[in-house]
Amino acid sequence: MNLKQKLSIVLLVLCMIPFASWSQDETGNWLMYFGSNRISEKFSIHTEVQFRNHTVFPNNTEQWLLRTGLNYHFTKNAFATAGYAYIGSFVYDSERDSPETEEHRIWQQLITNNKLGRVKFEHRYRAEQRWVEDDFKTRFRYRLMLFIPVNKPVIEKGTFFFGAYNEIFVNGQEELFDRNRLYGGIGYQLNKNINLQSGMLYQRVSTTGKGYLQFSIVYNTDLRKKQKEIKK
Repeated sequence: MNLKQKLSIVLLVLCMIPFASWSQDETGNWLMYFGSNRISEKFSIHTEVQFRNHTVFPNNTEQWLLRTGLNYHFTKNAFATAGYAYIGSFVYDSERDSPETEEHRIWQQLITNNKLGRVKFEHRYRAEQRWVEDDFKTRFRYRLMLFIPVNKPVIEKGTFFFGAYNEIFVNGQEELFDRNRLYGGIGYQLNKNINLQSGMLYQRVSTTGKGYLQFSIVYNTDLRKKQKEIKK
């Protein structure tokens, strides 16, 4: 059995752990898409869709999340973003086709990266201005994420990698603590533009916590090449 086959088995086992550890009602599911579309040397467009469920199987919607923004790249390892997000939230076992609660959000963030040996560290600082129905709220978030390539020195085509992060949410209102998210998972770099990731997230809100099985696809494109070909 070669290394790639062994890693495929590890990935399968990691995906099955949540089903053995939590019941259908105790664990949620997040299906996610993230994209960054480079349009010039300094600018790219962020696109994001998340379909969140109260249960493991995606048949009991918890939230829809649509997020977009404009990125400005200072350097190869630092960029800032400003954008808009829409979040529709549903009550557990809701029979409505439309959300019970709707939120419109303006957000800004700064992301910086650095490496220590094989490990890549990503620091994300985010501010949010939130209109939840008739209430206006502010929130601040910090996420430290790390990526560790497994079968290659760096993450490139054909690389399996581990990913983990912790993110703290702080309110701008009287109640300071909002929530904390802890994540661990494994990913595979399918090609230059696409990677697939699967893992578990544990979210703590006030005195309650819940686990979420996550599947995500990251698709990054560089439209500058197409622009150059058109000019030719």
